Order: sequence, then C-alpha cells, then structure tokens
Amino acid sequence: MNSTSIAALQQNKRLILVVEDESIIRDFVCEILGDEGFITYAVGSADAAAKYLEEHADAVSLLLTDVLMPGSINGADLANLSGDKWPQIPILIMSGHETPESSGVTHNVTFIRKPWSFGQLLDGVEHALQMHKTG
Repeated sequence: MNSTSIAALQQNKRLILVVEDESIIRDFVCEILGDEGFITYAVGSADAAAKYLEEHADAVSLLLTDVLMPGSINGADLANLSGDKWPQIPILIMSGHETPESSGVTHNVTFIRKPWSFGQLLDGVEHALQMHKTG
C-alpha cells in the first residue's frame, strides 16, 4: 500500500472486522493489517461478526470474511446481511474453495483467492476501500 493510501486511510475510520474460523490465518491477517496501520477486530465465526456489526457497524470501515465457516451462517450469508443492513461497509471476501458468485453473494464485493500473498491481501483491502468510495 502506498503512503498516499495510508495517509488517506488514517484520516478516515480504519477498523477492519476480520472473520476467519482458522485462528492461525485470523491472527496472521490481523498482524499484516496491524503492520499497515489498521485496527482490527477479529472473530472466529460469521455469527459473532453479525452480532458485532449489530452493535458496532458505525465503527467498521471494512468487513473481511472467509466464506466457509461453522455456525448458523457462513461468510456469504454474512456478506449479504452486511450489504443489506450496512451498505456503507465495503466487503472483502477470501476463499480457497468458493467465489462470491458460487457461494450466493448478491452484493458487489472484492474477492481474493486463498492462498494469497501479503501484496494480494493489501491490494484487496485497498481495492475494496477505494471501490466503495467511488461507488
């Protein structure tokens, strides 16, 4: 991410809600994003993320979610719920098995395929945030 993008993000909200059921990946994503100056809040299920959004959606600048997760809803369901209730929050989906289309996501989202590189993750975050600003 270039310094212009980081400076622009620092003037705005920077909280990324990270939703990933595998703790190693969840922690790794949070570490990478933290190193780039983002604040992260990490949960292990889409159910927990939906609950967090119900209470704190106004503080979230990006939803980053995996698709396949245990619980009553998966990441695709979460993306649809978020897009319906909180359309101001951009969504970045990551998956090694599904695409947003194949998993039933009905909203415009950014997608990165697992396994991703640092650069692909950061480019995906930047793309989601910029795409949402420009509509």
